Amino acid sequence: MENSIRMIGVPVDLGQEQRGVDLGPGALRYAGLAARLTGLGYLVEDMGNLPVPVRDVLGAERDQRYLPSITAVCETVYRAGASAVAQGYLPIFMGGDHSMSVGSIGGVTDEHPAAVIWVDAHADFNTPQSTITGNIHGMALAALLGEGFPELVDVGRPGPKLHASDIVIIGLRELDPQERVRLRESGIMAYTMRDIDERGMAAVAREALGRLAHRTRLHVSLDLDGLDPLEVPGVGTTAPGGITYREAQLLMEIIADSGLLSSMDIVEINPILDNSNRTAKIAVELAASAFGAAIL
Repeated sequence: MENSIRMIGVPVDLGQEQRGVDLGPGALRYAGLAARLTGLGYLVEDMGNLPVPVRDVLGAERDQRYLPSITAVCETVYRAGASAVAQGYLPIFMGGDHSMSVGSIGGVTDEHPAAVIWVDAHADFNTPQSTITGNIHGMALAALLGEGFPELVDVGRPGPKLHASDIVIIGLRELDPQERVRLRESGIMAYTMRDIDERGMAAVAREALGRLAHRTRLHVSLDLDGLDPLEVPGVGTTAPGGITYREAQLLMEIIADSGLLSSMDIVEINPILDNSNRTAKIAVELAASAFGAAIL
């Protein structure tokens, strides 16, 4: 079933303050994700959306930044991801905010390890002690490495789900002060926008894959705010000066050439802030390139 993709909707908007990101899975469906992948020769199964509580009825959790419900959602995502991989599917997790990656990456590494390319303007490497906003979507990568709220660290199975050597961040350009220190000390390889500007995306992408060559499976966690907001207006945490559309396409094409892609997150699409579903349409094209679409 190596040509079978399972689409999994995760309409979670609890990890950050901007409303609307829960509509991301629907935006991707409306933009034709299933049809685009089917056209590439994949058998595509859409299992619908996983259950996510409505934020407006969780007032008692607000002071906890919705940690109990985010943990429960991530547990469900974990099981869905582990099941998809065990059944031979290539899962695509459609967010929702980036907090869901605690479950998705945990789930796809349930039986076998995987490397991760984290495309994002932000490192999401905060802990409750280092965060400025308190938003849990900015703590997801730290939790996957075993740091932060114990409930998130232990989603699915106890302890870290990744090693620092398993992760490459691409597109980084906005960090909190303590987060910057933590990232420098972590051992994670991070390519900032300056690296991309100076060296070009092709060199960065190939070097990133070389650093992850100790793994035979690759998960791409694509946060659309990794791209420049002039390209993708429908994101909640914009940071100017990001990856261009062609740079993002090139990255996905080089990932496809590697033959390692086994799962993917597409997160932080906010249709309320978008223009004619432009951001979801671009995300669909990037996913298609990652799964093998080619010009010739």
